[in-house]
Amino acid sequence: MKTFIYIFLVFMSTSVFAQKKTSDYFKNPKTKVLVVGSFHFDYPNLDANKINTEDQIDVLSPKTSNEVTELVEYIKRFKPTKIAIEAWPSWNANQKLKEYNDGKHRDKRDERYQLAMRIARDLKIKELFSIDAESIWDDLQKKFGKSDSSFFNTLSKEYDFRSNDAISQQFNRFFKSSEPKNFKSLLDTFIYMNSKESHQYGYGAYLSGDFKLREYDGADMLALYWYSRNLRMFRNIQNIPHNNEDRILVIAGNGHAAVLRQLFTSSAEYDFIEFSSLK
Repeated sequence: MKTFIYIFLVFMSTSVFAQKKTSDYFKNPKTKVLVVGSFHFDYPNLDANKINTEDQIDVLSPKTSNEVTELVEYIKRFKPTKIAIEAWPSWNANQKLKEYNDGKHRDKRDERYQLAMRIARDLKIKELFSIDAESIWDDLQKKFGKSDSSFFNTLSKEYDFRSNDAISQQFNRFFKSSEPKNFKSLLDTFIYMNSKESHQYGYGAYLSGDFKLREYDGADMLALYWYSRNLRMFRNIQNIPHNNEDRILVIAGNGHAAVLRQLFTSSAEYDFIEFSSLK
């Protein structure tokens, strides 16, 4: 009888434990965050995916300017209390924000003006947080580059995002299909770009092509360069003073947004808000 009772108690305790969800352990109040992945409105074409001149849109043209307004009003539904942008500290975002509020920079196509500063002005947010960062790859080159140039040159040889294998060609077609000219409006473009599936494949683009260089060189370059930079950007966001009542808006290139989605959804500190949920 005692043996039966013991087995029964063990069974009951394990059954109760098994029913507990993992998320039940992380009930602390979280800070809501909305990541808005964007293409660069002024088309500096510094990214791997270049946009031909004939495929570019002018966000200052009357039609597209109205679409920018629609996009801004949509993002404002999130009601952010803090705004983070892809910018270096040396860009002097807060000085530029003051000038923007005084009527300057309204003719700049850069999304940091057209989206971030416009939203900050409308919602009376007085500070922008610049979150861009150099990677550990940049740091290592500065510290050891001259003495160990052969190591760095060998590791980074042909790492140039110009692969033309079958998988890379699929990604090229995917990126071209994501260009604004293929959508009814800028808002529709952003809803598509910031979808879970779009970010999934955008993230996956870094796991093909150059990633397969030699045995581990491509993988090591991804870790040292691109992934390190995004991890540091995430760390900069963590350093923004916040509590569970804050709502942080992050505006960055969509390549960064794909990685940030993974980091935010895995974090116990933040509540990642889907862009499409603002409808």
